[in-house]
Amino acid sequence: MDRTHDEFATLLSDLLSRGTNLDLAALETLKSHLVSHFRDEDEWMVETDFPPRACHMDEHAAVLRSAEDVLSMSRMGNFDAAPAFVAELARWFPGHLDFLDSALAAWMCKRAYGGKPVVFHRSRIRSVE
Repeated sequence: MDRTHDEFATLLSDLLSRGTNLDLAALETLKSHLVSHFRDEDEWMVETDFPPRACHMDEHAAVLRSAEDVLSMSRMGNFDAAPAFVAELARWFPGHLDFLDSALAAWMCKRAYGGKPVVFHRSRIRSVE
């Protein structure tokens, strides 16, 4: 899960750095990543009987619908919505990660190992000096 999230963060950073210079290939790559990313998480939720999976899976489905809408417009040469969509993904992702994905990771670790994972937040770690 962490590797997938790192890949997503890298992809988002690249897309954000392009500003309004987004092309169809970049948006296709984003959609492909989202499909794979969410499919894996959805499968884990079903396989482990994750209790709040409906809410989590609904959020994935909503993001995929939006991605497909933006991609459909872009395929017709209209890239107007693409930068705003990428910016919204960047705004949405940290909260999704902190609340929904962290709960899934804790659930999976508890089921597999009997305990919760240790989570480090890089931006919150401070030196003791």
